[in-house]
Amino acid sequence: MTTPNLFDNIVLFGDSITQISWIPGGLSQRLAEAYTRKFDVINRGFNGYNSEWGLTVFKQIFPTSELQLHLPTVRLLTIWWGANDATMPGDVQHVDVEKYAENLHTTVSLVTSPTSPYHSPSTRILLITPPPVNPKQRGSFPGQEPGSTWDSRNNVQTKAYAEAVRRVGSECDIPVVDVWTLLWKYADGDEEKLAPLLFDGLHLNEKGYGMVYDELMIKLKETSPELLPGAVETLFPSWDKVDPDHIPPRQKS
Repeated sequence: MTTPNLFDNIVLFGDSITQISWIPGGLSQRLAEAYTRKFDVINRGFNGYNSEWGLTVFKQIFPTSELQLHLPTVRLLTIWWGANDATMPGDVQHVDVEKYAENLHTTVSLVTSPTSPYHSPSTRILLITPPPVNPKQRGSFPGQEPGSTWDSRNNVQTKAYAEAVRRVGSECDIPVVDVWTLLWKYADGDEEKLAPLLFDGLHLNEKGYGMVYDELMIKLKETSPELLPGAVETLFPSWDKVDPDHIPPRQKS
């Protein structure tokens, strides 16, 4: 039985940092360009959601093993939660760090466990840590009161969630794109120096996403080089190699 779409998928799953990554130079946009005519990039970002809510969503958007037989393969799944989980206790978005780690474990297991109804042995997973935040930049973002402070997130809190992602990655043998460390090193440990990478103190801008994309490619090269853009076949020949009378159903360029 032929699939309804020849192109396998990359699925990006997470919160608003994933959702808005279609901006020019964002992670989704960069991946879509790199994998043109190779993989379709599907953005499943949910603004304001945390890992607890995301786990419920995942079971509704990721195909079961039975459905996978009739669909393109999800070749790569990124899981990027934590920015909202790491809000302060009492905030509606807050998820305790141990529960957050458990949610990541569960999401990974849904894909990797042979007994899971969502088992997808051909899917490679990358976990991504939440980035550090710049509360001063967030407080001065348009719409905020001049001189206001931003109390819902801080880097002591967010760092613990980044550490939890690294721990889950080690326990599950899943590669981790450590955005926290990447950006924190750029800023020399000074949260105000994160401003060139964030447009509002929380969400990444083009430069920030560019760093994440480069780090993601480094991690793929280390762990799944067969998924690098240059290693994935291009579907259908280039226009100058097409025989108009015998267009192939599928062929490398």
